[in-house]
Amino acid sequence: MSVTTGTGDKGKTSLWSGERVPKNSARVEAYGTVDELNSFLGEAKHAAKSPRVLDVLQQVQRDLFKVAGQLATRSGEYADPVKDENIEKITSIIRDLEKEIGLKGFVIPGSTPQSAKLDVCRTTARRAERRVLDLSEAEEVPVNPRIYLNRLSDLLFILARYEEHLEGKIEYKK
Repeated sequence: MSVTTGTGDKGKTSLWSGERVPKNSARVEAYGTVDELNSFLGEAKHAAKSPRVLDVLQQVQRDLFKVAGQLATRSGEYADPVKDENIEKITSIIRDLEKEIGLKGFVIPGSTPQSAKLDVCRTTARRAERRVLDLSEAEEVPVNPRIYLNRLSDLLFILARYEEHLEGKIEYKK
């Protein structure tokens, strides 16, 4: 199977169902932004110093395939959807890291190279969530992808702070 098919040369792409839609549709924009986030996470993995952070990022990347798959399926009948358990797992990680770090105020992002990459991922996750909200205004969208992306931006924030915490480099706004 070739990556180049020529079927998108006229500005359309296929959803999981095979349905053809414009490449600039709200649905494609939503799952495309999730794909962009997944790529940035791949870059962030190479900067992460903490094995704990690396493990979490690898799991998140797998979860994002579920999110993107659901968004690329108009019927909502995606075979491997993001589930409540996926959301609960990252929520639990957030809570554990919050206790360990003990944040004391507003943080200036990017005090280390690895936290800076995670902060780019965080803002991309927020944009992906906004794209899903845009899509949900026009079409029905399952709720879990949106919730997952919302929680994921929190997770990426705390992972960035954790990397800084390990080096004693959290910088607070004064």
